[in-house]
Amino acid sequence: MDFANFLIQMLNSVQYGLLLFMLAAGLTLIFGIMGVVNLAHGSFYMLGAYLAFSLSSQLGSFTAAIIVGTLLSVVFGLILERLLFRYFYHRDHLDQVLLTFGLIYIFEEMRSLLWGDDVHGVAIPPLLGGSIALTDNQSYPVYRLFMMGVCVLLAVGLYLLINKTRLGMKIRAGAFNREMTESLGINIKLIHAVVFAIGVALASVAGMIAAPISSVYPNMGASVLIMCFVVVVIGGIGSVRGALIAALLVGFVDTFGKVLLPQVAGMLVYMLMAAVLLWKPEGLFKQ
Repeated sequence: MDFANFLIQMLNSVQYGLLLFMLAAGLTLIFGIMGVVNLAHGSFYMLGAYLAFSLSSQLGSFTAAIIVGTLLSVVFGLILERLLFRYFYHRDHLDQVLLTFGLIYIFEEMRSLLWGDDVHGVAIPPLLGGSIALTDNQSYPVYRLFMMGVCVLLAVGLYLLINKTRLGMKIRAGAFNREMTESLGINIKLIHAVVFAIGVALASVAGMIAAPISSVYPNMGASVLIMCFVVVVIGGIGSVRGALIAALLVGFVDTFGKVLLPQVAGMLVYMLMAAVLLWKPEGLFKQ
């Protein structure tokens, strides 16, 4: 592998890892702070992709589609938390698994009724349709760099929200001790609603920005859900920092594994997870 190919694979690894982080961050927030095992998290990724497909054609702008789709995802998350998830915080994890597993089928049926079962494509905006030359005959798409930029901005924003704001302080307090937080007069139900909406929005935005390069198709959330759980387990349940490091590790192992060891590429990510759990059973970082 020459340097140009190595650089391309490095960029692909970072891009894939950052996209996984956006998905896993929402999942680890919901589980770590609210204690809810959400198997339907991949459906929010699918929702974002279909919103990008539908809104970009109706609004005529991919940027406007992302903005409107994000707002709709937040509203959808707030409604879903209020109508369903709020009643399962203190239930067994088995009840939560059954609820969210059932939601997968409901969302898939709704997707079929609204958008059909065909595979759709989302056009890359003309401004981002070019590529940057790396060598005389190799280049890298600008849109993938745009994806990385969006993921980095959201990662920084999430860090600042959780660690530098009053809302973040309440979120961290609620994750550490829910009863004590409530006794101090903090509306923990509102905190949970906000956290759930943030998790839904992160997964939805990931689906929206991934749509132009991965297409939009039925049951697309199932393929990313397993990888999200792998990232959460490796990074440590409830740790956003752990999710970032684990997502980048998974991105590198998966991308370079497919290039260098294609025969066992499907196993490498799970071998990484097994090795981390043998070394640190609680994951790389605690909550």
